[in-house]
Amino acid sequence: MYTYFNDIYLNLLPVYIVFGVFMEEEITESGDSLQSSSCCFPSGVFHCGPENITVTTSGYIILLTWQDDPSCKSVHDVLTYELEVLIADKLVHYEEVAVTSTQIGSTHSWNWSSHLATECASHMLKLRSRFANCTSQWKLEQTVPAAHNHSDLPEVYPRDEVFQVGSRATFCCVVPMGEVLDKLYLVGHSSPKWNVSEINSYTYALTVDLNKASMTSCTDIICKTNTSDNGACAYIGYPPADRDLICETRDFQSVDCMWTAGRNTHLAIGSPTTYQLLESQCAGGSNDRCSHKMQVVSGEWNGTLIAKNQLGTVVLTDRVDLTKRVRMFAPQNVTFNSSNVRLQWEWTTQMYKDLDITCQLNIIDGERHAERQCVGVGLNFAVLNELIPNWTYTVIIRCGTTQHFWKWSEWSSSVEFHTMGDVPDPLDVWTQVKDSQTIITWKVPLPTQSHGDIIDYEITWTPTSKQQKQARVIHPKHSFALSLDSRQDYVVSVGARNKYGSSSPSTITIPILNTGSGGVKLSRTQGSNSGFNLSWSASQTATGGYIIDWCPTIGPCTVDWLKVPPNETNINIFSKDFKDGVRYLLSLHACTHRAPVLLERMEGYFKEKLIQDHLFTLKWKQKNMDVEVSWDPVALEEQSAFIQGYILYYWDNISRVMNVSTDNSHATSLIAKNLQIGSYTFTVKANTAVGQCGATSITATLNSLTDNFIKAIGITLATIFVLLCLIVILCYRNWECIKLKVYPPIPMPVLKDKWSTSLTKQSFHSVFVEMSHHTEEEFMAIPELHSKSEAPVPDFVDQGNVSSQTTNGYHKMPVEKLPTSSTAIPCQTPLLPPPSPPLSSSLVKDGHLNHSFTLNSTDTSVEGSNGYQPQKQREQPEVPENSLPCVLTYILLPQVPSE
Repeated sequence: MYTYFNDIYLNLLPVYIVFGVFMEEEITESGDSLQSSSCCFPSGVFHCGPENITVTTSGYIILLTWQDDPSCKSVHDVLTYELEVLIADKLVHYEEVAVTSTQIGSTHSWNWSSHLATECASHMLKLRSRFANCTSQWKLEQTVPAAHNHSDLPEVYPRDEVFQVGSRATFCCVVPMGEVLDKLYLVGHSSPKWNVSEINSYTYALTVDLNKASMTSCTDIICKTNTSDNGACAYIGYPPADRDLICETRDFQSVDCMWTAGRNTHLAIGSPTTYQLLESQCAGGSNDRCSHKMQVVSGEWNGTLIAKNQLGTVVLTDRVDLTKRVRMFAPQNVTFNSSNVRLQWEWTTQMYKDLDITCQLNIIDGERHAERQCVGVGLNFAVLNELIPNWTYTVIIRCGTTQHFWKWSEWSSSVEFHTMGDVPDPLDVWTQVKDSQTIITWKVPLPTQSHGDIIDYEITWTPTSKQQKQARVIHPKHSFALSLDSRQDYVVSVGARNKYGSSSPSTITIPILNTGSGGVKLSRTQGSNSGFNLSWSASQTATGGYIIDWCPTIGPCTVDWLKVPPNETNINIFSKDFKDGVRYLLSLHACTHRAPVLLERMEGYFKEKLIQDHLFTLKWKQKNMDVEVSWDPVALEEQSAFIQGYILYYWDNISRVMNVSTDNSHATSLIAKNLQIGSYTFTVKANTAVGQCGATSITATLNSLTDNFIKAIGITLATIFVLLCLIVILCYRNWECIKLKVYPPIPMPVLKDKWSTSLTKQSFHSVFVEMSHHTEEEFMAIPELHSKSEAPVPDFVDQGNVSSQTTNGYHKMPVEKLPTSSTAIPCQTPLLPPPSPPLSSSLVKDGHLNHSFTLNSTDTSVEGSNGYQPQKQREQPEVPENSLPCVLTYILLPQVPSE
């Protein structure tokens, strides 16, 4: 790494240097013509000139030193030296250096910064003297040879050089013999004005504007040839910019100085900033602090700080009386006495005992902090009072001078102590009415209020007309239920007890008929993330302030409350137990000299939540071409927000979505009007402050009015048909029972003479009547006819022994009763008639009973008339044992009067 030689000339003898003007054109040798014997010396030669010339180079810097020829001592005026710099045989710089007569004979120096590193190209220096119109010859030419590349890689110059941001720099690349330059660039920099020039056949130069500081350590310059590449490093940054030096003392034996650091120089590696305080190097300068050992005395003191890197120097000063800038050390060895909480500490600096000191005590009580101050000469103790009994504290201390306060000391190490216990603080008591009981409740004392472990609570209640009663409640239970007579006032007292004793009792009055809300209206309030913000009108009865209590409206209610001073009429209520979507009931009470008075009741949500979907149980009904969608009232426990109304959306597969709404929070139906025939989807939502929610849908199909009428008729006919079928089935299954109820059986008569006797041979005969309007189900069995034991009679019917009914009664003839074997037929087992031969003639004609019929088994016929007419008797063959047809209705035989 190459370094600057900016300061080399400082160690040389002072010279008077005048810088000339940069010469861009080539300077001719015309000055030689000024030499003449007439204007110089009698010999015509100007011998005064430079000698013992030395040249030193580093990167871009060239340092030249020389001495005067002894003949220059004869010059008693200003002697001027002319300098020329040539790079690659081209004049690039001209300058004049003036030397006074007093400086003649001493060593002179000159330095110059080239735009091109000396390793990139050879630099030729020419020096001569001039006095009046006479000049010496360019008697010395000093050449700075360029570097030669003997490696296989390209070489980049300068290396590890320091540059300031915003400057312009030139880098060169010396390529190996036989190789061709491909690219020369600066990493991280780009500019359209970059210019790569050729110095000679193997050296190339790049001029670039340095507009970015090196971000890490340095910036790379890369040179690439057709076969290889190499590079160098450049440090680009800023000069120091520190400011605001402030000095102080702590022990009167040293001075400590601080300052504000300037911007980052980005030269921490290439050229780190160094600091000097009072000509002493600061080891910890990078921490913006520096100390210097010295005896501090009263009076003004000048502090000087020098900050320097290769790009610049900053000088900071502070003029101050250090005895007025004393920053004390923290108190040491802090101890305490637990009986009276007396803190004591020590000082490590002896001079502190004569200072007027102010100390600040930070008392830490759990999460709370409190500060106290105490003042005194050489202060080394403090007494603490009004602390919480049975509580742990942590204390730290810092101090400073009182008269000329400068700064606080550091905090001392912390000290922890525990105070003695005491009786509990009075309880916070409140009352709540549940059903027929009065619940006395109180807040469990906090650790800062209990002053020891709570054992139990003592409750006493005193009616105005009875003796005091009392009870004890074991901790941690903090409520007690009382069954009080609502016709009396009660004074209830509650106290807490620990091992140090009992607290002062807290009392509350329960008035007569304490039934709760009375005529107080219920209003709504809205909470927020910070709680419930409540405000109310001041009440003259609230001499003791106000109490606000709250609990959930639905579900188990554990009341909580807060006391408010009389002069406040607004408050923010917040509880960690508040939950989103839960409705709370808040009650405002005035504290009077007797019992609390209820002033106002409010309900609200700490934070409303969207009600869950599928909230409603929907039903629909078509009215003409309207549809009414209805639902059951929403239960309070399902409302996680205040319902402000309802909205009904409806749509089919073609039409756009339509809606109808209501602001009535108690509504239970909405009607969609003028719909078309088809299928619709209906969705009901509840409107709340947090949006529409509780969505529930139902699908309905609308029919035309004619379809509805036909449908109604169809339903009616189907219903009638089903009923008739049921009646027929029931009648069929119970026909015999129904028949007995409608047509009870009548016993058959017993006929005398031959009619009767002819029937004795038959045990059972079926009677069948063929009627045009009867079916097979109307067959029935006729009971057997029994006769007395008599002589056989001819097998024909004696028509003279049968009487027919007339309008005047019956014709008399002897008849004998015929007992039946069974006249009652069970309803559970209907009897089916046995098969019978077909009838030869109908007994019913034109809807009337035909009195003319034929017995199938005989040729005997009976013809009906207005009176009974006996027929001619004929002989008939014997009647076989088969069915005897008969009229379905029983034959009424005339009564024969007894002789």
